Amino acid sequence: MPDSITRAGITRPATLAVAALIAVLPLSVVSCSAVQKAIDCGNTAITVSNDVNDVVTTFNNASNDATAAGQALQKLKNDLDQLGKNSSNTDVAKAVTDLNTQVQNIQQAVNNKQAPDLKPLGDAAGNLAKVCTG
Repeated sequence: MPDSITRAGITRPATLAVAALIAVLPLSVVSCSAVQKAIDCGNTAITVSNDVNDVVTTFNNASNDATAAGQALQKLKNDLDQLGKNSSNTDVAKAVTDLNTQVQNIQQAVNNKQAPDLKPLGDAAGNLAKVCTG
């Protein structure tokens, strides 16, 4: 694995996702569409954050269990597909598309028997959290 891949670099999206949820708690003062966006974003950010952390953990341990790494990546792909279908917010949908691009890049690296760069995946997950809080 490249030295630039650190678990600390990936935990930031999880922190941002929690911040997004805290930011949307006072829902009684916002419009219905904003409430729906907050709910979509919160659910999406939590799911993606958990999946990204699983991918990073399993790829960091891929030499021990390559199958688990592949399964974690497939779970992230499946969740992103589902989230993309269910999101009615264009900003969230774009962030999910960006995440899908990073998943494809990781899969391509794996197919080429190269160590994937996971930092862009963490960055894309962080972007999703920004969309949810912005």
